This record gives sequence, C-alpha cells and structure tokens, in this order.
Amino acid sequence: MTAYTATTEGITVTARPIYLDGQSDFFARKFVFAYFIRIENHRKEKVQLLRRHWHIHDSNGEVKEVEGDGVVGKQPIIKPGESHEYNSFCILETFEGFMEGTYKMKRPNGELFDITIPRFTLRAAAN
Repeated sequence: MTAYTATTEGITVTARPIYLDGQSDFFARKFVFAYFIRIENHRKEKVQLLRRHWHIHDSNGEVKEVEGDGVVGKQPIIKPGESHEYNSFCILETFEGFMEGTYKMKRPNGELFDITIPRFTLRAAAN
C-alpha cells in the first residue's frame, strides 16, 4: 500500500489508499476506495482536529467537495508525540482519481490553523 505524507507546522498526515475490488462494480461505474489516515503530532503542545475539507477528483474532471466537523464523528485531541488514526472510503465513477484537502486544527490558546492532507492517487487494481 503506497503511503503519501505531508507535514504542516509539526503535524504529519499520512494517507494510504486501497481499491476495494469486491465492493466495486465496473459496469455500474462504481469504484470504491478505502483510505487509512494517520495524524502525528510532533509539536510541543496538544492540538485538536475540528474540521475536514476534502476535494475528491475523478478522471473525468469532476470534483466533489466534502466538508464537515471532525473525522468519523470525532474531534480528537492529539497530545505531543501521539497520533490519531482512522479510515473511511469514497466512491468514484471512474477507475482513477485523487483526493486532497485540509484539516482545521486548534491550538491550546484557541488559535485555529490548517494542515495539509497530502494528495493521494486512487486507482482501481493498484493495490
């Protein structure tokens, strides 16, 4: 599984996508991808993940924008030297595309900042 990594202000985000052949249907143009995310805090202070903002691109040039609070129903607090992991999925109408985005984070003093979610490739049968 290929790993894609980006570090912003001492926070490292690693994404690992995988094609879910058993849940996909070529003839129905339904290509299902899971992605596994790890967020590591290399800072000296805790941070909280408040929001996510994704751009999901398919090979036809279509872009879906997804925004929401937290990740999979949580707004985790990540202490220095610790990490948070989760997984989710997306469905494309094409066999190839990519995802990228940002997380809105909060410092202990209440200040907000964005961190980069690395662009990662979604490709059917590319496991």
